[in-house]
Amino acid sequence: MTWEVLSIIGTIAFAISGAIVAMEEEYDILGIYILGIVTAFGGGAIRNLLIGVPVTALWEQGVLFQIALFAMTTVFLFPHSLLKHWHKWGNLTDAIGLSAFAIQGALYAVNMGHPTSAVVVAAVLTGSGGGIVRDLLAGRKPLVLRAEIYAFWAIIAGLLIGFEVVKQPIELYILFVGIVVLRVFSYTYNWKLPNRSLQTLSKEQSL
Repeated sequence: MTWEVLSIIGTIAFAISGAIVAMEEEYDILGIYILGIVTAFGGGAIRNLLIGVPVTALWEQGVLFQIALFAMTTVFLFPHSLLKHWHKWGNLTDAIGLSAFAIQGALYAVNMGHPTSAVVVAAVLTGSGGGIVRDLLAGRKPLVLRAEIYAFWAIIAGLLIGFEVVKQPIELYILFVGIVVLRVFSYTYNWKLPNRSLQTLSKEQSL
């Protein structure tokens, strides 16, 4: 049951995210549906490739495709009602998708008997893979690689599930809420991982 709920939550969140990014880039209706589908299912496709599941398994998720199409159609038909709140709630939608799919991906790998390292990889790719593909198709720098702490929270989810610290449904839901809250804090307070800019180093050396 936990698996299905997280799949639905993540699918809706990322389908809406992809559709709105497409509208921001002024894509036509076909582009909106393509970007929304890629965002909602791209991470799962990449995960399946790396952990040995046939990509065709994605086409067995007929109900989730219908849910994604409904969510994107709603965004397309009522853009003004949704877009006026997007700048306030858009990051929250992305955080929900990240958390739901990271946990779902980790559970997928655990159920297949993979080691913890593979569980973490599955969590990261499922949680952020769709967003990476979305940003690349939209001509943007991937959010996961440049902005506030993002994929790190998927790693945390993967580790907790891989080491069986979190197993029961209620624990998984608590983890889901916790990851969402941490992601919200990270973009609200601009938490960042350490980075090193070659441009900054070049300027310092030239002085």
